[in-house]
Amino acid sequence: MRHPIRSLVALLALGACSAATTMQQAGPPQVGHPQWSRNASIYEINVRQYTPSGSFTALTKELPRIAGLGVDMVWLMPVQPIGVERRKGPLGSYYSVSNYTAINPEYGNAADFRAFVTEAHRVGLRVLLDWVPNHTSFDHAWIKQHPDWYVHHADGTISNARDDHDRETDWTDVAELNYDNQAMRAEMIAEMRWWLTEMKLDGFRCDVAGGVPMDFWVDARKQLAATKPDIFMLAEAEGPQFHSAFDMTYGWEFHHMLNEISKGNMPTSEIDAYLARQATAYPADAYRMYFTSNHDENSWNGTEFERMGANHVPSFILAATLRNSMPLIYTGQEASFNRRLRFFDKDTVDFTGASLANWYTSVMALKHGNAALANGSAGGAELPLATNGGTRVYAFTRSAGSNTVLVMVNFGDASKSVSYSALSAPGTYRDWFSSGAVSLGASGLVDVPAHGYRVLVK
Repeated sequence: MRHPIRSLVALLALGACSAATTMQQAGPPQVGHPQWSRNASIYEINVRQYTPSGSFTALTKELPRIAGLGVDMVWLMPVQPIGVERRKGPLGSYYSVSNYTAINPEYGNAADFRAFVTEAHRVGLRVLLDWVPNHTSFDHAWIKQHPDWYVHHADGTISNARDDHDRETDWTDVAELNYDNQAMRAEMIAEMRWWLTEMKLDGFRCDVAGGVPMDFWVDARKQLAATKPDIFMLAEAEGPQFHSAFDMTYGWEFHHMLNEISKGNMPTSEIDAYLARQATAYPADAYRMYFTSNHDENSWNGTEFERMGANHVPSFILAATLRNSMPLIYTGQEASFNRRLRFFDKDTVDFTGASLANWYTSVMALKHGNAALANGSAGGAELPLATNGGTRVYAFTRSAGSNTVLVMVNFGDASKSVSYSALSAPGTYRDWFSSGAVSLGASGLVDVPAHGYRVLVK
């Protein structure tokens, strides 16, 4: 969940990112990643909307198909009970948690959830749970048992969720937690640990991670890693400082850039400027989550088809192939799902749309099968290629050892015969998606379709 004010602040801050984040690198050292994550990708599951019943039992049956896409992790939106007091809409927000160590009865029970995790592990998937650390529902037991664990107004009433400038938001269904309270911090970590020990989870996606003090996350990572050394943690946040506790952060800036490039409002040359800022600001081994959709984008800002049109295809190719990037597939993207899901009500995904499953599977296989595309510092750096493509074409290579991957994307309305120069590894390449052989010299031409791509592998 992204608070609207926090989201706006994040966007306004992008222009100042380079200077500010460069200074932030002088913080705690970056965490080490589990080895299994080096070629990983991630799939987000909206549990309520995924199946007609919205149950773990029904969702468990979908796991072999999800694993067949070639993803390595599933991220579940919150599965805990949802508060009733001040609830928004008929079913409420997933992010209004009334009990951190319980299962939403609408989805099933603890045994059903354990069966889901067991099956996920059997088919080779790691499981992350969306964790909501900033606030609870107003009917969480802590409200009465530990009122000092919350932020209060001057009149003694408990505050709604607050933004990054400590201003109260309109998220009236959730009560802001007080991270000045050490007992609350300890209990929060203990309840996260419960999911690792009792439910055998593999890690967490942490909601609005920037709303919680950084020293809490550093301590939480240390304690949780003592229980599960290969834990994986994703922050819903953007900034190099988060990599002192998290394996991966959101690539919001790049996402919004892809939206603007897709619409023709921004030239592809901005990608080079973005990558230069990232190289300066972030640790070399930082993982970034790049995406064309997720639950927030879909529900509040529109589907990838609304925001990007046909250019959702070259956008996802970039999200899957740029350095440090771990691509995300959201619920229903593999079935061309083209509707904004209601957030506070039942609204089942229609999986009968035109299937893109084989295409996404091929992209995930590209990620898995090429050392040059490994996550973080394990992969090769981007080497931009000079082309005649103007403002609508972007091209680069990544190399590791004898493996080179050449990526060309075309956001334009017409196919383009793209001339390139200074290719560092000429020779015979294979077109990843057609399997045809392509001979490339140090300079030459590559045909790229409109709203399309070419990915050539050596």
